[in-house]
Amino acid sequence: MTRVKICGLSRKFDIDYVNSAMPEYIGFVFAESKRQVTLDTARMLKERLDKRIKAVGVFVNDSVGRIAKACDESIIDIIQLHGDEDETYIGALRELTGKPIIRAVRVRDKGDVLAARDCGSDYVLFDAYRPQSYGGTGQAFDWDFIKDFDRPFFLGGGIHVENISSAITRCTPFCVDVSSGVETYGVKDISKINDVIRLARRKF
Repeated sequence: MTRVKICGLSRKFDIDYVNSAMPEYIGFVFAESKRQVTLDTARMLKERLDKRIKAVGVFVNDSVGRIAKACDESIIDIIQLHGDEDETYIGALRELTGKPIIRAVRVRDKGDVLAARDCGSDYVLFDAYRPQSYGGTGQAFDWDFIKDFDRPFFLGGGIHVENISSAITRCTPFCVDVSSGVETYGVKDISKINDVIRLARRKF
């Protein structure tokens, strides 16, 4: 069964929606974004979150100390790196926090995918490459690049109700990562959240 991550939660009712729908993961974005939250806001939201759902913190070129603080205070359960962080940075985080790490890879071509095989993170997240953007564009890339990838991976980039079934059958991701695809006018939509989770959990 493909797991689901609903990313970019920032409001109390976002948490109520996911507590009802029960994805495996949710995401708090700490990087500059229209969905950005502070540690204080994320702490409040995490206290409201069902304990069975794992919270992922999304960071871009942030300090190891700030990420460790979010982990130490149980604001997040998993770290997602979406910037230019290298293997030394990943190693330092692993030693300091002991938390699972997801490394985002922005895919331009097959070479980006091949390079990701040796990444020191626990998981890879594949997202669309766009110049001057570290992610969150809501745009897909050519999934044929990753269909033979032999490590568990998260698939992001333009996933929504209309294409999630195709994404799963073509790529068999460990988890699909959805944000704008479950929003209406920039706000999380409970109907769309329920739909993507239902489709992800179908037997293909």
